Amino acid sequence: MDYIVSTLDNLLHQTAFLSLTPGNYLMIAVACVFLYLAIAHDFEPLLLVPIAFGMLLVNIYPDIMAAPTETAAGGLLHYFFQLDEWAILPSLIFMGVGAMTDFGPLIANPMSFLLGAAAQFGIFAAYFGAIALGFNGKAAAAISIIGGADGPTSIFLCSKLGQTELLGPIAVAAYSYMSLVPIIQPPIMKLFTTDKERRIKMEQLRPVSKLEKILFPIVVTIVVCMILPTTAPLVGMLMLGNLFRECGVVRQLTETASNAMMYIVVILLGTSVGATTSAEAFLNVTTLKIVALGLIAFAFGTLAGILFGKLMCAATGGKINPLIGSAGVSAVPMAARVSQKVGAEYDPTNFLLMHAMGPNVAGVIGTAVAAGVFMAVFGIV
Repeated sequence: MDYIVSTLDNLLHQTAFLSLTPGNYLMIAVACVFLYLAIAHDFEPLLLVPIAFGMLLVNIYPDIMAAPTETAAGGLLHYFFQLDEWAILPSLIFMGVGAMTDFGPLIANPMSFLLGAAAQFGIFAAYFGAIALGFNGKAAAAISIIGGADGPTSIFLCSKLGQTELLGPIAVAAYSYMSLVPIIQPPIMKLFTTDKERRIKMEQLRPVSKLEKILFPIVVTIVVCMILPTTAPLVGMLMLGNLFRECGVVRQLTETASNAMMYIVVILLGTSVGATTSAEAFLNVTTLKIVALGLIAFAFGTLAGILFGKLMCAATGGKINPLIGSAGVSAVPMAARVSQKVGAEYDPTNFLLMHAMGPNVAGVIGTAVAAGVFMAVFGIV
């Protein structure tokens, strides 16, 4: 009888029920909400499902993120997270994005670069906001990149600046805002554009030759990486993936980078990012500041893109639909789809998607350049 009681007692103490805190239960609830949004409402499920599940796991079993000791190996997701800290997974994500993305709309309309650059305003606005809230320069820079709605770049810069203690909240905020683009952007877009502007139909983009598409990633790599060499892991991998796509002689590499490798990396990165959100690490004032600053940065970036789009609309005599300016953030291709969706609400025959892809691709490059600027400012090589 004593043996049975002792066994049952051991089993009871092995369960998570006795060790979980109220904070753990709260984070488990948040994870379930994220899963609901991803599965029931299709809010970027490729991102939210692994992130939410990593959040669920770490708050039930914290040791899954435990660092190795002399006597014990580390937790499974600790090793996934190491690949984030070493900036390996973010760089591979960029290669996959490059292999999946047609840069033709950006090449056909180089003015899209201006819209992508304007949308980076949110990053620098958040930087000074973070400084005002008491963060040091490097922490402020790492937080501000959330404004580009670019999870991989946020992780990359955070690691390069040595702000690994903030990596979890920054990465979760960045990926959450990427997933919530269809909710966050439309109210801003509608508030700052007129009905007439939203109905503007843009001229069809010119055809882009194969030679242009091949030369573009090569030229951009040379120019950007010569000016900001520290951007080479991100810009270089983005352009390498795109060169795979456009050169036409490495079909197997294109398929691998855009499919199998991309999805494997998303699983590893998503679950490890989610696993940084233990209640102890996530439920604090610093995290709340980071989440708030990220939202402000993203909103300001969207607004800056729209306002610059309005300026371009006026300068071109009404040929530019300002809605495509919101796609200047780095959330590819979600932000471009939102531009298309909002435009179609006012005129179902208006097709803005390809026009919006130009600023969207420019935003990816622009966010990487902004990260390179911060690394240059702080002397990171």
